[in-house]
Amino acid sequence: MFDMKRRDFITLFGSAAAWPLTARAQQRERMRRIGALMAYTANDPQAQIRNAAFLQGLQQLGWIVGQSVQIDYRWSGGNIDDTRRYAAELVALAPDVIFALGSAALGPLLQVSRSVPVVFAIIIDPVGSGFVNNIRSRHRRRAVLLGLIGWGDRTGPVAVPTR
Repeated sequence: MFDMKRRDFITLFGSAAAWPLTARAQQRERMRRIGALMAYTANDPQAQIRNAAFLQGLQQLGWIVGQSVQIDYRWSGGNIDDTRRYAAELVALAPDVIFALGSAALGPLLQVSRSVPVVFAIIIDPVGSGFVNNIRSRHRRRAVLLGLIGWGDRTGPVAVPTR
């Protein structure tokens, strides 16, 4: 159902993650902060592949970790209590954007805050899961959620109006 090449994933993921950073940019010199809430363990091979793609996509867009962007990771390993605690920690850090990898990360994050922009990935059905009302293919400046979706020949970042 979801057939995306690694290069496409890197490009789409980096673009989606950089969109809120660019939209909120006021001074280029200020280091931006990304919170990353992962519903996997830090040593999970697939999570590491996705994280490497994320970092590569950011770098291709000019965002260099430690120079122009800081990333605060929280790896919950799917533990719901840890996920809730980490979601609250990341929101308290007041990042420019939070990246949520997986439904197990997105749900608790949205319970904590709807004001910090969130980029999500690996959410099979964001509408059916109740995260959003519908999906629109055009970016909206006021969107709090930005996701990566893919089905058929339509794959890419989309802004989604929240509930």
